Amino acid sequence: MVRGYRTFREFQNAGEGIATNILSSRLRKLIEHDIIVAEPAAEDRRRVHYRLTHKGIALAPVMLELLIWAARHEETAAPCTLIDQMEKGREAVLAETYRRWEQRDPTPLIPPFPPPDKPRRRNSNR
Repeated sequence: MVRGYRTFREFQNAGEGIATNILSSRLRKLIEHDIIVAEPAAEDRRRVHYRLTHKGIALAPVMLELLIWAARHEETAAPCTLIDQMEKGREAVLAETYRRWEQRDPTPLIPPFPPPDKPRRRNSNR
């Protein structure tokens, strides 16, 4: 959702390669656990937009730390400069995340990363 995805199709086409039945099941579980809510889209009430709940947005600090951790210890397409900026500016990143959630701003917080020639791993000693 930090990439601005709101619909089933957007999640499906995000490049993760997840099967539709698995995606449906995961979205349903997130709804059941009050992490996300499914709402009719304002522009076409037949379409559904998924949105984080209060409980879901409260996970933002945890998700940010996982993203930073993963970029340090695993191969990732995330540019090192972006991870460095997020790591040094945690409070600003979280403030912007909360602002976008409160204002229902779907602008991606993290843009899609072009596939690199070879995934990068940041130095874990930093």
